[in-house]
Amino acid sequence: MLIDSHCHLDRIDLKPYQNDFACFMHEAEVSQIEHLLCIAIDLESYPAMLDLVAGFQQISVTVGVHPNVQDCKDPTVDELVVLGKPDNVIGIGETGLDYFRSEGDLSWQHQRFRNHISAAKKLKKPLIIHTREAKNDTLRILKEEGAEEVGGVIHCFTEDWEFAQKALDINFYISFSGIVTFKNATAIKEAAKKVPADRFLIETDSPYLAPVPFRGRPNYPTYVRYVAEQIAELRGAPVNKIAELSTKNFYDLF
Repeated sequence: MLIDSHCHLDRIDLKPYQNDFACFMHEAEVSQIEHLLCIAIDLESYPAMLDLVAGFQQISVTVGVHPNVQDCKDPTVDELVVLGKPDNVIGIGETGLDYFRSEGDLSWQHQRFRNHISAAKKLKKPLIIHTREAKNDTLRILKEEGAEEVGGVIHCFTEDWEFAQKALDINFYISFSGIVTFKNATAIKEAAKKVPADRFLIETDSPYLAPVPFRGRPNYPTYVRYVAEQIAELRGAPVNKIAELSTKNFYDLF
């Protein structure tokens, strides 16, 4: 059985499933996807996301506002705490820093990140971290805010082994997406070989970043097995062992 530790179920294309979410979830079950973590991006679409996944016990959710989202409601710490209290909300995020898509004065992004960390600490729930071209500031703020207290996951890992080690040292897991299947992802593949067996997760980040052989097309949680297969090949381990380890790691963290 597999777990997709990071997906955006409210954004996937359901046309191949007759626009029926239950039909999609049946295929996920047939594909041996045991659990899915549906990640929030903003608060405006959050109620609809919750409605979509309601009634599916194999889906958990997070709450947060993505670092790239602008012209939206920026939650206070107290608002995040209230939204993060239900039992099915098992993490805070995704949050973090992104210097690739955002530019100029990014003090607002830093403050949003700090608010999420503060809320996670109050709730004692892990953080889901997005970082792009901002690794030094990401690590600095995590340390300054005491994020080690709750830990979390560096999702869709795109950095190198040096960064992975520093994240591991402050109580964070490393999650690999379909990018690890890309031919030019040398540093990511190297990290996937070296991350301790008890500290990695697998994800799709669907509907984005489909793995080979679907690269460039819409992504689905059912493709998480391609990530597992690539990591198994890199680590010289059976696929079922990678599935077993990543599943255990998910439940250990969340």
